[in-house]
Amino acid sequence: MIIRVPAPMTLTELLLREFSQASRTSVKKMIAHGNVKVNGLMTTNPITKVVPEDTVEYLRQVLTRSQLKAPYPVVFEDNSLLVVEKPAGLLTVGERGQGGTSIYKEMLDYVKENSEGRERLYVVHRLDREVSGLLVFAKTEVIQQQVKEGWKLNRKLYYALVEGIPDKEKGTIRSWLKEGREQKMFSVRDPGDAKYAVTHYRVLDSTAGYALLEVELETGRKNQIRVHLSESGYPVVGDRKYGADDRFVRRIRLHAYYLAMKHPVTEAPLELKCKMPKGFLVLKPEDEKYK
Repeated sequence: MIIRVPAPMTLTELLLREFSQASRTSVKKMIAHGNVKVNGLMTTNPITKVVPEDTVEYLRQVLTRSQLKAPYPVVFEDNSLLVVEKPAGLLTVGERGQGGTSIYKEMLDYVKENSEGRERLYVVHRLDREVSGLLVFAKTEVIQQQVKEGWKLNRKLYYALVEGIPDKEKGTIRSWLKEGREQKMFSVRDPGDAKYAVTHYRVLDSTAGYALLEVELETGRKNQIRVHLSESGYPVVGDRKYGADDRFVRRIRLHAYYLAMKHPVTEAPLELKCKMPKGFLVLKPEDEKYK
């Protein structure tokens, strides 16, 4: 592919002009990987000056998925979906004007670089900052809408390490949830403008006043698992916002480990899993530096 040079500029500026959706980083990698020739010679310097008289050739075998490593573990990826394992402590999507990063921003850079700017990402659902596990993004707005519309039909399982041991081996928690001050959710008797929420749980293991639960969401309300378990007397370890013991590190022990859904295009069943994070079951009093 021959690229016309309209005016004197750097090679990076020319490729950004030609591939308007590509990031500056991906353009520099195109050049660094030897995929651009100037006057028949391979050029790997991104600040090489080019003029209208030059012949700039772009070689299509640019970047392959094996050449670029994703910043976080990719559980599934095709032309429609990207499912990534989110670590605790990272926002799903950053807040406007707040700066910082998010898993959405970092994974967006990853897919843009892999696709030469052709692919984008669209948010399907969110996980709280301190919650880890499976996070689904769509690659088009149409796919985003399709997955959102069928989201309640998907099976979603979490690991939750809680304070206290439930009396029953399994149970269901139902309530109407409403958001109060400081973005904190709570249950109310009068539905009003509250949203109905249903959470199922079963005890997987217990020891010394703590229990490991498998939690299944029937609905997906904000902070739903955290609120329901806390109000039932079993706050998630590390979840100080909802009453957990403040002696432990501020890591909320809640992990979205399983998702079963239909592919939005092929309708083939997808069963997605990720392992329990390292240290998830470790109960360590918080060090002084965290206080």
